[in-house]
Amino acid sequence: MNKRVVITGMGVISPIGSDISTFWNNLITGVSGVGPITQFDASDFATKIAAEVTDFDPLDYMDKKEARRMDRFVQFAVAAAKMALKDAELDIEKEDPDRVGVYIGSGIGGLRTWEEQHNIYLKRGPRRVSPFFIPMMIANMAAGQVSIQTGAKGPNSSAVSACATGTHSIGDAMKILQRGDADVMMAGGTESTITPMAVAGFNALQALSTRNDEPEKASRPFDKDRDGFVMGEGAGVLILETLDHALARGADIIAEVAGYGMSGDAYHLTSPAPEGEGASRAMLRAIKDAGLQPEDIDYINAHGTSTELNDKFETLAIKNAFGDHARKLAISSSKSMFGHLLGAAGGVEAIATALALKEQILPPTINYETPDPECDLDYVPNEARKAPVRAALSNSLGFGGHNATIALKTYDD
Repeated sequence: MNKRVVITGMGVISPIGSDISTFWNNLITGVSGVGPITQFDASDFATKIAAEVTDFDPLDYMDKKEARRMDRFVQFAVAAAKMALKDAELDIEKEDPDRVGVYIGSGIGGLRTWEEQHNIYLKRGPRRVSPFFIPMMIANMAAGQVSIQTGAKGPNSSAVSACATGTHSIGDAMKILQRGDADVMMAGGTESTITPMAVAGFNALQALSTRNDEPEKASRPFDKDRDGFVMGEGAGVLILETLDHALARGADIIAEVAGYGMSGDAYHLTSPAPEGEGASRAMLRAIKDAGLQPEDIDYINAHGTSTELNDKFETLAIKNAFGDHARKLAISSSKSMFGHLLGAAGGVEAIATALALKEQILPPTINYETPDPECDLDYVPNEARKAPVRAALSNSLGFGGHNATIALKTYDD
């Protein structure tokens, strides 16, 4: 029988707060983290807004020399992991380090470093490129540096599946624990790509909102007047433990990770499969893996990007997976407040979902002003809602047709 897996600690770096308390308070009060881009001059870009992390100092988590050798996405991961360990009251030095692992992914990795070093190469030639360029840029270095900085010597890997990265990382880490290959896993996602090339590239895809005059209203999932997603940045890392290990050390249990489902659309580079059938399969697989029935699910933290196709097809996917029960589900998109964190989205949204279970409060979908006839479910519009929640899903759907869903439950013994 598979081992039960629980969440015992969480760490978050986000546009609405870089500690769990601030993040949660802003999430349930509907605070937007979207504003004008300050990390570069965006005056020539169609999109001039993003959800930036503004309260982060890497020196709170590492020394200056270490920080200089990490891209911002890696700094975020190390900070969130250390925060999560502290939250879990877990001291790796008192554990068997071979039984503590890391599974933290990034959808894009060190694009910021790539752009900076390419500019140096063009202006000053190949001999001036930093010897740290490659180890700062590669996407797996978030997991690598978390291991180095914390001493975790167990299973160590990273997913790279676009916007599904964080959820794949958590689900894969859960399976590592279930099969007995580790006792503890640090799992989640990290991303920091508010850079000229990333914004230019997503603008070329016509994927980003251009509501530049009202940044705080630009991310509006499921609303009829949505015009694209808002890029965000940050990291979300969870401490996952086998239930036996958590109980043995007297850990406080936040929620249980009960199920994991994934699928491929086999359809299109960027567009979801028709009727959202790939997302439906991922949700149903997560529910089955958790030993639940569709009617047991009370809440879904949706992928909800604020793009025309995603929100429409995710709504259809929920209807197809849940049938009549879809009308009884509460659904919300946290991206309405902190934007789309790409590879970090699943990590941060898993934290939002776990907190909804713990606090029995559903985060809202803000900026829901004009109902879309094609998006006609209960999206917890504009205000948080107290509600009994026993089981919930968190969805992540990535470019390339990658779909990932995790099922969380309130913990009971």
